[in-house]
Amino acid sequence: MKKISILFLLISASLFAKINVVTTYPYLAKVVHEVGGSAVHVTSLASPRMDPHFIVPKPSLIPKLSRADLLVINGAGLEIGWLPPLLKRAHNAAINPGSKGFADASKAVHLIDKPKTVSRAYGDVHPDGNPHFVMDPHNLIPIAKLIAGKLSRVDPANKGMYQRNLSAFLQKWRGFLKQFDGQMHACRGMKVVQYHELYNYLLKRYGIKSLATLEPLPGISPSSKHTIEVINIIKHNKVEKILQDPYHEKKTSRFIAGKTKTKVVVIPQDTGAVSGTNTLKSFYLTISGRLCH
Repeated sequence: MKKISILFLLISASLFAKINVVTTYPYLAKVVHEVGGSAVHVTSLASPRMDPHFIVPKPSLIPKLSRADLLVINGAGLEIGWLPPLLKRAHNAAINPGSKGFADASKAVHLIDKPKTVSRAYGDVHPDGNPHFVMDPHNLIPIAKLIAGKLSRVDPANKGMYQRNLSAFLQKWRGFLKQFDGQMHACRGMKVVQYHELYNYLLKRYGIKSLATLEPLPGISPSSKHTIEVINIIKHNKVEKILQDPYHEKKTSRFIAGKTKTKVVVIPQDTGAVSGTNTLKSFYLTISGRLCH
C-alpha cells in the first residue's frame, strides 16, 4: 500500500505540474498568463523600472533560466546586451534559440524602422528594426498566438486548454481594442517629439507625427547644440507634447518644455513602469489617457 501511495503521489504531481515559463519583460509575462492560465508558472527577468536595453544580468537570474521549460523574449535585438551571457551560464539547451522551448515575439509582428545602413556612427541602431512593438496594442494578437503555439508544443497534453484560453483572450482583447482605438482618435494629427524612438509603433498606428528626438542619435545623450535644434523645431511646428519615458533623465525635456511652453508627458514602455499600469489594459489606458487628454 505504501508503494502504491507513493506511485499515486508521483503520478498526481506529474499531472498537475506547471510549465515553467520565463519571459524577458513584464508585458510578455502578462500575455503568457492569459494564454497559459493555471497550467503555467510565469517569471519575468527584467524590472519595468529599468531601461529595457540595459538590464543588469544578475547571477540570481541564472537559476530561473536553468529551470525554464519555455523562454519568451521580445527579440529584434532588445536583449542582445544582457540575455546571451545568462543563457550561456544557465546550461539549459531546451530554451536556447532555435529550440522547441524558445519563442521570439518579434518574429510574430511586422517590424518598422529597419536601418538601411548599420554603423556605430548612427548610434545604437537595431539591425532588425525597432524593437518597441509592444507600444501598439494590436501587436498583442499575433504575440498571443505565437505563445499559444509554443506552449502547445512544450506541453501538448494541455493544447486544448491553451487554445481555449487564446480564443477567450483574443475575443476580450479585440473588444478592448475598439475602446482604445476610439480614445486614441482624439490624438490623430498631433505633433510630438520624443526622447528616444520608443513610441513609433503607437504613433504610426494612430496618425501622430514625431518631428524629432531629444537624443541626437539612438542611445546618445542630448547635447546642447541638438537641444537648441529641438527647441526650434517645436517652436516652428507647434509641437504639442514631449514624450518622455520613465527611465531616461528628465532634465532635458523639462528644460525644453520651459523654453517652449510644451507639455512633458511620461509614457510607460511596459506594464508596471509607472504607477497603476500593472495589467495590460491599465498599461494602454494610461497611455491613451496621458497622450490624448
